[in-house]
Amino acid sequence: MTYGAETVIPLETGFLTLKTSSFVPNSNDNLLEKSLDLVKERRENAMVQLAYYQHKLKQGYDSHVKLRPLALGDLVLRKVLSTVENPAWGKLGPNWEMPYRIISVAGIGAYYLENLDEHVVPRP
Repeated sequence: MTYGAETVIPLETGFLTLKTSSFVPNSNDNLLEKSLDLVKERRENAMVQLAYYQHKLKQGYDSHVKLRPLALGDLVLRKVLSTVENPAWGKLGPNWEMPYRIISVAGIGAYYLENLDEHVVPRP
């Protein structure tokens, strides 16, 4: 099957059947050209369906998330952004570093932190 064209059984080529008698090469070529012209639209429809599916999947997962707002004085872990401490660790190093205490809010989702020895972390 190439480009959506149907195959013909060798037996049908010798005997006239409805399929072989109604076959017109010019109209077949026109139909194939029309289907090739609609490829972009089919791709766009597939992308819309994929986006809708992913949106619904995200909604399903997000419905189980329980929000917990952070307040001043809460203890949090900070994500390690690089392996500066020991480059030999590579990807096997820790993902989070020591507990920090929130001292003030810097913005949406950003906080000023201090470690448990009350040394302020320079960047929020």
